[in-house]
Amino acid sequence: QVQLVESGGGLVQPGGSLRLSCAASGSIVSIYSMGWYRQAPGKERELVAVITSGGSTNYADSVKGRFTISRDNAKNTMYLQMNSLKPEDTAVYYCNAEVKTYYIPPYVVWGQGTQVTVSS
Repeated sequence: QVQLVESGGGLVQPGGSLRLSCAASGSIVSIYSMGWYRQAPGKERELVAVITSGGSTNYADSVKGRFTISRDNAKNTMYLQMNSLKPEDTAVYYCNAEVKTYYIPPYVVWGQGTQVTVSS
C-alpha cells in the first residue's frame, strides 16, 4: 500500500504565502506524475498543478505566476509554494500521484487533504 500525506495548510491573510508538502510512503517502485487539486465548498474538485517525473509542469490559469509545484524524487515528496494568496484560493487541497508498486499495474493514490483558508 502507498499512502500520501499532505501538510502545511492553515490560515493566512490575503497576499500571504504557504508551502504545502505531500509525502509518499509504502512499497514504492516509482512515482510517475504528481499533482495538486483543490475543492472549495459547493464546488467540484479542480486541478491546480501537475508535475511529471522529469519535472515538466502545468498550472491552472488561476494560479499561474503565483504557485510553484516541485518535487524531490529522492524523498518521494512534492511541494506547492503558494504566494500572493487570494480569498478565492480557500479550499481543501489534495495531492495525488500515479505510483508503481510491486506485482500490480500503476495506479493513482490520493492524500487526505489539507485545509487552506485565506482570510483577513
